Amino acid sequence: MPRRRTIGRLLPLAWIVATFACLHDEAPAAGGGDGPLANEAFKQHWFDGRAELTRYALEQSRYGENHEGHAVLVFVTEDFDAEKQVKADHPGTASVPAMKLNFTKSFLTGIYPYSIMTSVFQPLDGGGGDGLRALKTTTSVQEWCGHTFFQINRRKDRYRAVGYSYFESEGDRSTELGDAWLEDDLWVRIRTQPERLPTGMLRVVPSGEAIRLLHLDPKPLDAEAVLADEGDSREYSLRYRELGRTLTIRFETAFPYRIEGWTETTRGGVTRAQRTHFERLAYWSLNGADDRAVRERLGLPR
Repeated sequence: MPRRRTIGRLLPLAWIVATFACLHDEAPAAGGGDGPLANEAFKQHWFDGRAELTRYALEQSRYGENHEGHAVLVFVTEDFDAEKQVKADHPGTASVPAMKLNFTKSFLTGIYPYSIMTSVFQPLDGGGGDGLRALKTTTSVQEWCGHTFFQINRRKDRYRAVGYSYFESEGDRSTELGDAWLEDDLWVRIRTQPERLPTGMLRVVPSGEAIRLLHLDPKPLDAEAVLADEGDSREYSLRYRELGRTLTIRFETAFPYRIEGWTETTRGGVTRAQRTHFERLAYWSLNGADDRAVRERLGLPR
């Protein structure tokens, strides 16, 4: 993809403060191109040195019951090294501006806790349309029985997955996935290019979370995608008939298209999430003991 960068852009003061406060998640330089960065409102919102943090009340279906917990979606832009496929500590010619989603879930099943995290890195510059596919996704699941890790990388317009698990039947494996859509990538596309969400019959790799919790083989499956208006919101749904699974994500009709909640229906039950709290923060600089009070503003335990 093109690696065009805008040089000499006047950066807002908030960006400069965030950069010197922490080198972990500094905002990348906003380029041009034919993707989301061609939209001035998008650049002004997402390149101000802050991340978007949203907390959701979670009812997670697991083991035939629903378990209360919370989910957090963190959206932030950063420089991503498209060759090494890692966050660029020292942005160079291989770096592209990317939207990163960190999606976490925490809930209890009886005596023991579950902690799930998915990260998605979607390029924002160059390629246009369907070319702006996620370059990398990762999912880890931790609970008292053990933990698993699943990663997908895109190279030469094709995806390849590697997975590590404490389950003997899953073991350590690598899989070629071809050029299918990634379910995890579509969460980010809602925020960056909802007008280009794919619809109709698609080949989709289920989310890393679904692959692990449902013990699925990592491979593309047939899914029907529908985008519909529902009052003041829009709904994007993926239905996997083979799995008996449907995911429906509700989001705002107007920019910046915040996600209001979602419903996931499987043969084992229904998972629901509803937005309760929202903040825009340079969260990486809030790492002192006194900063724990900020968690209360997000409805999270201290």
